Amino acid sequence: MKFSRLGERRWCTLITLVVIVSGLLCLFIIYPILDERNGYRPITIPINNKPKPVDWIDPDTPKNALSKIATDGSRYQLVFSDEFNKDGRTFGPGQDKAWEAVDLHYWVTGDYEWYQPDAVTTKNGNLEIKITKERLHDLDYKSGMLQSWNKFCFTGGSIEVNVSLPGRGDIQGFWPAIWTMGNLGRAGYGATTEGTWPYTYDTCDIGVTKNQSLTNNLSWLPGQKLNRCVCKGQEHPSPGKGRAAPEIDILEAAGVPGQQGTVSQSHQVAPFNANYDIKTQYTRIYDNDTNMNGYKGGKLQQAVSAVTTVPLQYYEGRGYQTYGFEYLPGPNGYVTWLINGRPTWRVDAAAIGPDPITKIAQRMISEEPMYIIMNLAISSGFGWVDFEHLPFPSTMRIDYVRVYQHPDRINIGCDPKDFPTADYINRHINAYTNPNLTTWNQAGYEFPTFNLDGSCPNPP
Repeated sequence: MKFSRLGERRWCTLITLVVIVSGLLCLFIIYPILDERNGYRPITIPINNKPKPVDWIDPDTPKNALSKIATDGSRYQLVFSDEFNKDGRTFGPGQDKAWEAVDLHYWVTGDYEWYQPDAVTTKNGNLEIKITKERLHDLDYKSGMLQSWNKFCFTGGSIEVNVSLPGRGDIQGFWPAIWTMGNLGRAGYGATTEGTWPYTYDTCDIGVTKNQSLTNNLSWLPGQKLNRCVCKGQEHPSPGKGRAAPEIDILEAAGVPGQQGTVSQSHQVAPFNANYDIKTQYTRIYDNDTNMNGYKGGKLQQAVSAVTTVPLQYYEGRGYQTYGFEYLPGPNGYVTWLINGRPTWRVDAAAIGPDPITKIAQRMISEEPMYIIMNLAISSGFGWVDFEHLPFPSTMRIDYVRVYQHPDRINIGCDPKDFPTADYINRHINAYTNPNLTTWNQAGYEFPTFNLDGSCPNPP
């Protein structure tokens, strides 16, 4: 068969169109269907007025939630969401792109439960973490902890969760928590948190030393492992900069016998002020249901914290409230905590500024890439446990998790350029993958050497 040159061009044009259309079908129909197995698929929204694919946004997120007004009146945009609308999701290793449910005993806080991946699933549009009374690994209870460690992290902005708490607010014992921690420490993997949690410090002074060089039992911390004054040639993800794993809590809930329940909203920091006292003139309480937390810290942490009452209807799926925080990292930053979109309290970085008594400098509002943790525990370390009356099974239900950031300060990822973590984690992978290791030395590593006066030995 013969074709004219015009006919050839027509056929070439037709073939080209077929190829383009096929590619578009693969990109926008076939790939999203395949990716749906992970619970959600990418959509495209404008970032800085340029459309880009955002892999972390759940397409089930309502359009009116793609942005929100921050406490300073500026508009933040959505950078991550999970609506948990697909039932039956599982979260074992490698099963979800954003989350992993751990399989371990959280010994560091003396918990009574074993965290098992099958205690975490999705049902009726919620993430469910269920605690049951059943014997497992020589413990009497089974529950779940879900983490986005080394998968999704964010630096700055705001996070919001819609939650129905487990059990009853008037019975004490459950310890549900939704919180964030710096990616250099993996919750439940004690070797990784030794010397990293809850430091948020970037000064070379006695604040980085074991026990802060004090003999009064203020601190039992081993010293900041990745401090600013680590010698050249030593293992450090950012030589010359203090790095660690600070903690900012969205909520830690507690029952109060015969009364309404409470949630504490906190920033855990180190090194510590004398008597764990912050400068309260740089804090603000916004409502009558919130008060500064009577617990200010202990030998392993300083708790910058306030407590808010929770009405009894917001438990066991009967009702939901949103909880969250908004923060700006750094020495001039702040954290504002919120419930139902209204601020409960705020702390400015100046509240954890220099302390002439313990001779330490400014602690930072966390500058680390922060990952998200959701868990349901029982531990006498958090308060008295009313084993006789605690209802089993009980379930914490999370309707959604959403993270927002200012359009000019988008910073997501667990390995950002200014605060890298990936290479360091890979070089010490034994500590980050074995929850049975309790110390850095047991994992086969040593704390790097440092000297406060800069007199380091020459690197090999």
